[in-house]
Amino acid sequence: MRQFFGMSQSGNLQEAVRGLSHPQLIMLLSNGDQFEAHVKKLEELYPEVPSIGCIGMCYDTRVVTKGVGVIAFYDGVTAAANVLEEVSVMPVKYIERLEKDVQNIKGSHEDTICIDFCSGNDACALTTIYSVLKRRSISLVGGTGDAGKVSANGRVYQDAVAYAIVKNNHGRVKAYKENIYHKMGDYRFIASNTDKANYMIGRLNGKPAKQVYQDILHVTEQEIQTRTFKNPFGKINGDETCIISIKEVNRDALACFRQVNDSDVLIMLELGDYKAVVKDTIRKIQNDFPRISAVFSVNCLFRYRLFSDNHYMEEYLREMSVLGSHAGLVGYGEHYNNQFVNQSMTCVAFE
Repeated sequence: MRQFFGMSQSGNLQEAVRGLSHPQLIMLLSNGDQFEAHVKKLEELYPEVPSIGCIGMCYDTRVVTKGVGVIAFYDGVTAAANVLEEVSVMPVKYIERLEKDVQNIKGSHEDTICIDFCSGNDACALTTIYSVLKRRSISLVGGTGDAGKVSANGRVYQDAVAYAIVKNNHGRVKAYKENIYHKMGDYRFIASNTDKANYMIGRLNGKPAKQVYQDILHVTEQEIQTRTFKNPFGKINGDETCIISIKEVNRDALACFRQVNDSDVLIMLELGDYKAVVKDTIRKIQNDFPRISAVFSVNCLFRYRLFSDNHYMEEYLREMSVLGSHAGLVGYGEHYNNQFVNQSMTCVAFE
């Protein structure tokens, strides 16, 4: 298989798809003002080609901030695209769509990936999708778009998750998750007074969450929102650490980008040597795939801001380009199998 990336910083879709012929799956990454128009035009240009889309920045060796980007797979891919609606209420109501697509693609753990773009309520959407994927051990990589909208096959949806089941007809696929943080000290917190609907942590070990965070890191209330770039929370999930970003301060509580429940055990994380971690991820992918056709990734918006603030974003994209064709989305949350994480990178490599 091969991967196409086209872009237009001005939002000209015709410019972005120049040279794209016979795609077998298209992913549209657009801006909020032109999203609906781009979805409609893309369907006119490539009728009946499976497609998914969302609002967000994208990249290959450069970042497209407000324009439009198109990522497409062709020459050796079998794909199906669809949507689960009502993700805030009952996405399982639409589960037959996914079950049929997985069955029709006839994919397996070795050669098939699910890529998803979600409008929100990610944890519920992922639990629903993965209930089907796990039966065939198919991995998932994806992320959250902006403005609560996604698209699938030429239609725009709200309160939905768009997905693509992608089978590599000429090789393997493998999903990866990159974590540039590690445990800080021996801090261990039991969350309480949480508000699941608003992703709020009220108390940690019985004390106001804001006070606990400030006392440990010696930061002002105003500094908390940016300090999460260096010191997010972490939730242990088996051998994995799920990163939890702080969104804002709400009185004595901390609003996050990921749901935290009463009695969840959290730890404090600190930023590691992210350049070394990136190089290690690249080595792992190269070791697993001596011949790489493409890499599609989702980088968190907070990673983008951290890398940009440290003048590393362009270098990062150059580093990843050694893998060959690398392109992806800047998301508002990252998906890895059944996990919804923050401040991470998830990707899929195609042999």
